Amino acid sequence: MKKIMIIMLALGLAISASAQRFSHGGVYYSRPRVIVTGGFYAPFYPFYSPFYYPYPGYGYGYRPTKLDMQIHDIKADYADRIYSVKQDKSLTRKERRQKIHELRVQRDNEIVNAKRNYYKTY
Repeated sequence: MKKIMIIMLALGLAISASAQRFSHGGVYYSRPRVIVTGGFYAPFYPFYSPFYYPYPGYGYGYRPTKLDMQIHDIKADYADRIYSVKQDKSLTRKERRQKIHELRVQRDNEIVNAKRNYYKTY
């Protein structure tokens, strides 16, 4: 009985360790889920199945909200502005840092305002 418990504990640790995220150059990846089926192909599961994952990143079942799209647009716009300031060599380094800081503060304020306006209407 003791040996079985030790084997099960070791197996559980090995499985949980393999499900962790790992990093390549500062970018994190997670291992894909593996579904073992009983002789039929996994995509034929109905949507109410426990194998249907309606979360972002799984390729289906997630539709971005209007707020998600607004936030994405705001971030993309400010990323472009920050990149332009970083490439502007007519400014001193201190002025560039100051402008980048101001742009990041403005971006964060716009995101907060977009969230406020979105949740006020709903």
